[in-house]
Amino acid sequence: MRLVVAITGASGVELGKKFVHYLPATIEAHIVVSDNALRVDSFERGGVTLHQNDNIAASIASGSFGVDATAIIPCSMNTLAKVACGIADNLATRTAAVAIKEHKKLLLAPREMPLSPIALENMLKLSRLGVIIAPPVVGYYADAQNMEMMERFIIGKWYDALGIENSLYERWKGGEYEFE
Repeated sequence: MRLVVAITGASGVELGKKFVHYLPATIEAHIVVSDNALRVDSFERGGVTLHQNDNIAASIASGSFGVDATAIIPCSMNTLAKVACGIADNLATRTAAVAIKEHKKLLLAPREMPLSPIALENMLKLSRLGVIIAPPVVGYYADAQNMEMMERFIIGKWYDALGIENSLYERWKGGEYEFE
């Protein structure tokens, strides 16, 4: 699988970095980091290509390159608005536009709360186009005992949405609960 991961915004950059860190070695990852995101020190696993966000001529900017899926983690409200309006003025928004036009999987992880009506309208518009809107939300049934377990749950759910096999979190097994 050929995957683009764009890291935008300033809050939640660690989740984007960890998303890349946990990727199986079989994934060909292409990483885009926006100017507003914290600078990524390094990606120490093989199969990762780091692209400059202002390089609109990068290989991943073209549908003919053959990207299977794109994830923007975290997705700033600015990036979300640009994608919803078809503005492709940097590599992150261009790869999102390509994913939409090529009918490929596109996952956006908006990082802001509370959400404004404008952001919600943009998310609804994109969802109707088939974009996966997946903010980093903890599933309490996963019984995460610490921050790392919560992050693994969130990343595992994103992988599930993109069709990437993983065992990052405890899956729901069903059961009976007593409420007090």
